[in-house]
Amino acid sequence: MTKSLPRGASPAAPDEELARRVAKGDAAAFEALMRRHNRTMFRTARAILRDDAEAEDALQEAYLQAFRTIGGFRGDAKFSTWMARVVANEALARLRKQVRRAAIVPLQGGVEVEEINPTTEPGMDQGPENAARRAEIRKLLEKRIDALPGAYRPVFMLRAVEEYSVEETAAILQIPEATVRSRFHRARSLLREKLASEVDLAYEEVFGFAGQRCDRIVATVMQRIGKEPR
Repeated sequence: MTKSLPRGASPAAPDEELARRVAKGDAAAFEALMRRHNRTMFRTARAILRDDAEAEDALQEAYLQAFRTIGGFRGDAKFSTWMARVVANEALARLRKQVRRAAIVPLQGGVEVEEINPTTEPGMDQGPENAARRAEIRKLLEKRIDALPGAYRPVFMLRAVEEYSVEETAAILQIPEATVRSRFHRARSLLREKLASEVDLAYEEVFGFAGQRCDRIVATVMQRIGKEPR
């Protein structure tokens, strides 16, 4: 019987070691991996689907797929890259279904983007008195990212927000590295046309991953894993 990690523990074990434990049936090790990478994976799904609830559903399904197939993870790439590719594939599959449904029943409306002329205030990234302003910029940036064309949005999130390399982003999205570079450059240009220098101040806080959402996703996946045939 495989020895499991203590419930609620946050082990310092490398991803590769935890993955090996999961492959041997250690569900608690998978919980540790989910909690370690939850925010990044949610952001990846959210960038593609542009909807919180849909992104959560896609992430849960991707986790279950990963749990079932983690024996195929050989460590040729980082676990986070491997996992992000599983998440991206699930999200893209859902997006294709949405497109097919929209072709049958056209959706009304579209994404409207306001004209904004932000100004940069000296030292606005320092001190509690600027917290409200930072929050507004974060919301503004989230709206602008959502308004990016679908081809650019996942590339921007992976490169700028999650700081994946060009090579890793290409592997996750299964597109050429040159395409990653060109789309990322264009996405930044589109954002900076409206946000100017303020865009860099809120990267870390974009699409914040609240503890409640993290716990909900983990609890749901662990419950479903408990029903998996042994």
